[in-house]
Amino acid sequence: AMAVLRSLGSFLCLWALRLPAGTGAAARGLDVASYRERVRAMFYHAYEHYLESAFPYDELRPLTCDGQDTWGSFSLTLIDALDTLLILGNVSEFQRVVSVLQEGVDFDIDVNASVFETNIRVVGGLLSAHLLSKKAGVEVEVGWPCSGPLLRMAEEAARKLLPAFQTPTGMPYGTVNLLHGVNPGETPVTCTAGIGTFIVEFATLSHLTGDPVFEDVARKALKALWKNRSDIGLVGNHIDVITAKWVAQDAGIGAGVDSYFEYLVKGAILLQDKELMSMFLEYNKAIKNYTKFDDWYLWVQMYKGTVSMPVFQSLEAYWPGLQSLIGDVDNAMRTFLNYYTVWKQFGGLPEFYNIPQGYTVDKREGYPLRPELIESAMYLYRATRDPTLLELGRDAVESIEKISKVDCGFATIKDLRDHRLDNRMESFFLAETVKYLYLLFDPDNFIHNDGSVFDVVITPHGECVLNAGGYVFNTEAHPIDPAALHCCRKRKEEQWEVEDLMQEFYSLKKNKKFILKRASDNGEGESAKDPEDASSEKGEEKRNSKKRSHSLLSCPSQSFNSKLAVLGQVFLDNT
Repeated sequence: AMAVLRSLGSFLCLWALRLPAGTGAAARGLDVASYRERVRAMFYHAYEHYLESAFPYDELRPLTCDGQDTWGSFSLTLIDALDTLLILGNVSEFQRVVSVLQEGVDFDIDVNASVFETNIRVVGGLLSAHLLSKKAGVEVEVGWPCSGPLLRMAEEAARKLLPAFQTPTGMPYGTVNLLHGVNPGETPVTCTAGIGTFIVEFATLSHLTGDPVFEDVARKALKALWKNRSDIGLVGNHIDVITAKWVAQDAGIGAGVDSYFEYLVKGAILLQDKELMSMFLEYNKAIKNYTKFDDWYLWVQMYKGTVSMPVFQSLEAYWPGLQSLIGDVDNAMRTFLNYYTVWKQFGGLPEFYNIPQGYTVDKREGYPLRPELIESAMYLYRATRDPTLLELGRDAVESIEKISKVDCGFATIKDLRDHRLDNRMESFFLAETVKYLYLLFDPDNFIHNDGSVFDVVITPHGECVLNAGGYVFNTEAHPIDPAALHCCRKRKEEQWEVEDLMQEFYSLKKNKKFILKRASDNGEGESAKDPEDASSEKGEEKRNSKKRSHSLLSCPSQSFNSKLAVLGQVFLDNT
């Protein structure tokens, strides 16, 4: 159990980097419980209308009360909303949807699907639901979490994506046909995020199934981008996956690049991988040097560092949350407050905002109910308890209800200037926007567990600790339990570390007995004798091994890239 818990250390320490619960929200008169219930009502207004009017299509069209397939005909909204149901506490509906998905979703279809979107929404959603199944009261099969129907579905979907990675560079095509593989005429140009946003889901799959191919292709793609960064340390927006030539050379933190940086950090946390974190920190230096101006982040030419677009994109609003995960809370808050001023100006974040002019960009005035600013507010509130962050949540609830709510759900805002609506409700509204809002207003949710409680399950590979907290959200807000990655295979280095620890332990015990024996032989009295003989020690150790105490996890004092394992991330205190 100790080896399993160890991986939680870094993330729990970052996640727990927060002040004591304060009275700031109450002082400003914000009724957190009331807003939490309003968010719950928002979810069910959208979810129930999807079921009534759009299922089994991917998405709801809220203005015409019907459905449409958008990303591949997977009943996508149902998959995306599944773990949100559990976060809201609805175990019965979670169980029902699990059965529906097993019976109704088929990946053997002649459909051209986005490799990126299928991974983050379908593979990520199924993996998260699989790992949360036992908590949701689903009767899991023997061998869980190393087996199960949702895991098999996630693996099947991911295998459909593997042909996209068969390129000279290891960087994947952007689109794949689920039945036939990559189409002969498929464009080799893929955005950076579409190449670097697989390590969370694919590494989880490899660890749970024992098949290394998923993590291998994800790592190869990440390293190919790293290898092709510019001399000043930046990456562009689109690249040819055959020739590795940059097609779009704008460098920034927003659309087309965003989740590449996100997955370097989250992959590092999930896998305790200092190489991935080192790569991000190098990028972070270049980003600060060339793109940051007065706590805004602009777009620059990747080779020269000259400004190409002085705009803020709504997708960039994830950045303060990512900064909080590496402990850079002060910079994160300053940037967040810049973004919040834009929200206050329009009642939402336009897709593009011209920073010098202080206004929207032509044909980019819409707000499709994106989650990124709310996501950052949720992370930063855990770190600071600053009531300003709750005020953003309040404003989001008020804006979305006032502008976007219609009889059949919530509609994309086509233009924030006049509040015209578009006939679409993207699945991320239920997967991300509502989820992050709810978690912002629900400080006691199991997702926020600090490790003080956890479950121990028995697998064919030994004891496994789950639900101890430290969940790593994929870029579609599907939480992955990092401890689960240690449940299904005992890696050699872990085995050696445990053996080293045990040898050291028994060596100390042996030395103690030797010293006590010498003291006894020298006539220093019965009081010097060890009260336990070898047989009683073994019996006591056996009894102690069966204890299931709910002990606190403790954060390490070492830096991230210190030696892990025996020197310690998290230890069980069975005293």
